[in-house]
Amino acid sequence: MIVLRHIFNFFYRIWFYVLVTVPIIVLFPVLLLSILKESWYPFFFKLARLWAILILFGMGFYPKIRREERYERGKSYVFVSNHTSMTDIMLMLYVTKNPFVFVGKMELAKIPLFGFFYKRTCILVDRNSPKSRKEVFERAQQKLDQGLGVCIFPEGGVPDDSDNRLLDEFKDGAFRLAIEHHIAIAPMTFHDNRNRFSYRFTSLKAGPGRMRVKVHKTIPTGILAMEDRRMLREQTRAIILKELLHPTV
Repeated sequence: MIVLRHIFNFFYRIWFYVLVTVPIIVLFPVLLLSILKESWYPFFFKLARLWAILILFGMGFYPKIRREERYERGKSYVFVSNHTSMTDIMLMLYVTKNPFVFVGKMELAKIPLFGFFYKRTCILVDRNSPKSRKEVFERAQQKLDQGLGVCIFPEGGVPDDSDNRLLDEFKDGAFRLAIEHHIAIAPMTFHDNRNRFSYRFTSLKAGPGRMRVKVHKTIPTGILAMEDRRMLREQTRAIILKELLHPTV
């Protein structure tokens, strides 16, 4: 039985990369055109959402979303959530129509074809480089000034399968940005992504099924000062952790 499970897991994960790649090949000319100007990014974002929807449903995932608040059209937010799977990217795109850019790790830029657009549309960070982290903050500020949102996974990485912690400690970056620009934090909790599609290729945690999402109320930052960032960070983490411990969706 375990052998069959490994065989299913192998082909299921190969299918994921097929779904990631084929739409990019088919839409390559349009995608390439959409990134030629920064002002055209909202159009690229719509294509990215279509790509994400094809992957999610092509893998047999069906999102189940409970919203405490609906995002205002045309408004910028700093989106944050727990991070356990590559499918977090697709689910984040599925949940919101407000254009945003990801802050993500440089390693994903090495994925063939996907990486070509990833490094041209996302803000890449080398978490081992203080210089890189500073440049990320500056680039994210530029995107917010352009009226876009920013998505940051504040845990700073994906935990190993052997790590049973529900939620790692949060880094300060997302909360510094939100306070600096007086932009609301938009927290989400992803319940099932780790079990639906674990980050590690050899993991047996993979298979179709529901993906529960809790969209929490946004947290305003208009009256906060920079010294309040730790309070904001811990408040946001507590909201997500409570939902992970006691699901309401």
